[in-house]
Amino acid sequence: MTAHPTPGHPTRPGGLRLRPPRHPVDRRAVGWWTGQALVIVAPPVLVLLLLALLIPPARFWLLLPALVIAVPGLLYTLVMPRRRYRVHRWETTDDAVYAASGWIWQKWRVAPMSRIQTVDLVRGPIQQMFGLAGVTVTTASAAGAVKINGLDRTLADDLVERLTARTQATPGDAT
Repeated sequence: MTAHPTPGHPTRPGGLRLRPPRHPVDRRAVGWWTGQALVIVAPPVLVLLLLALLIPPARFWLLLPALVIAVPGLLYTLVMPRRRYRVHRWETTDDAVYAASGWIWQKWRVAPMSRIQTVDLVRGPIQQMFGLAGVTVTTASAAGAVKINGLDRTLADDLVERLTARTQATPGDAT
């Protein structure tokens, strides 16, 4: 890996450049993120609508907050997953793990192989419904783990195996 700084891409200690990773997450991640958004937005709206049906004198005062939640919630549900899909990227090399994430606040991370302490496979219930998984790479960094979410389950399994083998073969004590 080159140690020459590139404008707009600072060089990290050890000569690793912070650069955009190459691989997009699985396209099914859009459905997963949409499902997550609906789990957050739909329950309060549905409860308020149900109460508005059951309590006619309070109908206006129940429909108003339902509308106040539903309009931005619908925008969030439609915009956020597609924006995240355009931003989220990942890549592994012999030297490091790269990840880009976010949709409003974007974050690029690079974790040198010599700093990796653990590699975990993560699958929440909604991810499982879409056949997806995430990989969490824990390092000695105070900035926290590098997370790659929205990967095909088989790809994530293979990635965990490759990273585990690669980090075990990398000299250093991961500190």
